[in-house]
Amino acid sequence: MHVKKGDTVVVLSGKHKGKSGKVLLALPRDQKVVVEGVNLVTKHVKPSATNPQGGIEQREGALHASKVSIVDPETGKATRIRKQIVDGKKVRVAVASGKVID
Repeated sequence: MHVKKGDTVVVLSGKHKGKSGKVLLALPRDQKVVVEGVNLVTKHVKPSATNPQGGIEQREGALHASKVSIVDPETGKATRIRKQIVDGKKVRVAVASGKVID
């Protein structure tokens, strides 16, 4: 997958288009990511020992990885990435600016 946990991404399509945030969770098997503050869903929580009140919570839902793009560290805009070998290590490089992301 082109995104990892901790990356700053921008949403490219859907009702959350244009929003950006940090990747909280990457699910490579499902090709999905969870982005901070994007795709909020309401979850009904049963009372438990840790949460005796229960209630309704707002949580981030998963988005398909193809709907997000990494933010270029130089320009702050969405960019594609390519993988290159730099000093014997395989790193991700922003296509727009050529800056190393990892």
